[in-house]
Amino acid sequence: MRTLHIAPTDSAGGSLIRAVRDAGRDDEVLPFLDDPSCGPIESDEPSVRATWWARFYEASEVDATLRRFWDRVDTTDDRLVVWFSRHSACELAFFLAWADRLGDRAYSIIDVTGRRLPVKRRDGSVTLSRHQSVSIVQADALKSLLGQEQPIAAQDRDESRRHWRRLRDENAPFRIVTEAGLVSTSVDHFDPLLLAQTAPEWQTVARLISDTIGYNSEPYFQIGDVMLQARVVALVDEGRLVADGDPRNRASRVHLPR
Repeated sequence: MRTLHIAPTDSAGGSLIRAVRDAGRDDEVLPFLDDPSCGPIESDEPSVRATWWARFYEASEVDATLRRFWDRVDTTDDRLVVWFSRHSACELAFFLAWADRLGDRAYSIIDVTGRRLPVKRRDGSVTLSRHQSVSIVQADALKSLLGQEQPIAAQDRDESRRHWRRLRDENAPFRIVTEAGLVSTSVDHFDPLLLAQTAPEWQTVARLISDTIGYNSEPYFQIGDVMLQARVVALVDEGRLVADGDPRNRASRVHLPR
């Protein structure tokens, strides 16, 4: 039976494809191209997510991409192996959503949480860390984990489904990782982090986003660059940041009000 590896992000998918190829295996890798740690989750209908993502991407492309993913999962007879980390809001949200959607269907998991693995930092350096997401683990390290998957335990599956349904009922703007797991939070949760990384002098939106992600990268990985940019735009609209140009353009500059 062939194996279908489910990657929680596009970046993780690229690294897994390389790991599988370097291992000489013919397994398929299917990346999930959504981030359920942000936006509405009251419905698992792809069109709902596509409508929300339409402010950033072409809605029809998002809808088609999500439908292709779930159609592939729903119709395959391949052995399913799901990769994720409980330290990444995006990856943990994906896993909880996956567990809820698949119900009692059989699949195995590779949870990289707590493993001491080489990861690539934003400055390009590589270091060993127990705080990581699949998306930043080096391909050679992922290769070493091939074949270490374990069937999902019934208790883990059931608890994950209950957890996701609670989060769906709350339907908050963001979900973040805490010691208690994934929890709902407000739309302005990351604003203090952005403001703390903003200088009185001009800096590009791209630099502000990069600095904020770097500052907020351990022990949990909480938010992607697209959502941070959306909050920069909101802060400019509220007068809490001053912009030189359209903040939707990452080359534009911002600073704190003087």
